[in-house]
Amino acid sequence: MFKYILKRIGYMFVTLYIIATITFFLMKLLPGSPFNDEKLSPEQRQILNERYGLGDPVFVQYLTYLKNIATGDFGVSFKYDGRDVLPLIMERLPVSAEVGIYAIFFGVIIGVILGVIAAVKQNSWIDYLATFISVLFVAVPSFVIGTYLQYFFGVEWEILPVAGWDGPLYIIMPAIALMCSPIATVARYIRAEMIEVLGSDYITLAKAKGNSTVSVLFKHALRNALIPIVTIVGPMAVFTLTGALTIEQIFAIPGMCDQFVNSIMTNDYPVIMALTMFFSILLVVILLVVDILYVIIDPRIRLDGDS
Repeated sequence: MFKYILKRIGYMFVTLYIIATITFFLMKLLPGSPFNDEKLSPEQRQILNERYGLGDPVFVQYLTYLKNIATGDFGVSFKYDGRDVLPLIMERLPVSAEVGIYAIFFGVIIGVILGVIAAVKQNSWIDYLATFISVLFVAVPSFVIGTYLQYFFGVEWEILPVAGWDGPLYIIMPAIALMCSPIATVARYIRAEMIEVLGSDYITLAKAKGNSTVSVLFKHALRNALIPIVTIVGPMAVFTLTGALTIEQIFAIPGMCDQFVNSIMTNDYPVIMALTMFFSILLVVILLVVDILYVIIDPRIRLDGDS
């Protein structure tokens, strides 16, 4: 496994290098300039471009960019009075993480419950209802669900605040909007795995030994059915976090995704590239951890290909 981990870490660096390169040149293709303020004179724009290195040849900027991110230096923001980008992101990370953690945690739990019920009650109206909910949550984008939540719970019934960030009540609707996709994904996985597991010989044997239905269901069946979930929870957490772009915008949450959208609108290159690298690093690290966990949970699997 050690050899495999080293190999994967090497692949991680190659992947991150490719992402960093593509992101850099895509930023150069964006129309406009970070300094589009009409109040600025051509001389002032030139001074700002030289100050932030935008007047250098592109290849020089590219080498400087790679050198800086290799040392953890993501530069300074063009729009926040020269503030370092990394502290700017770290300030917003807890906000995005809080919403994302609630969405994933409750999304996985509800999805597991829904999937188990659908599998146990296969081909019944409960199964069809659970399948319909899963399809609905996959088909309808999270921002649409969020908008309806705002309308009914915030405007019509005035139960929850429509938008903002000022306490636990402000987390509920964004977390619900974000957890719909994890609920649907987990429910479909669990249903399929549970149906397969419940038809296995060892389940029949467990029933023949006189184990209770609850014991067979949760001790023998669900335990094995949960193994594939490990592989999807990690990436799903990252996708949920990045999928919060629109949710943070419509709920006015001061998180990383909100910052990401604002940076794109103002051509704040260092922040855009830093957030892209942050999400990329998060994803590749989680994929590696998931692979390792998978081997620990199921010893039959060998990462290095040995039988």
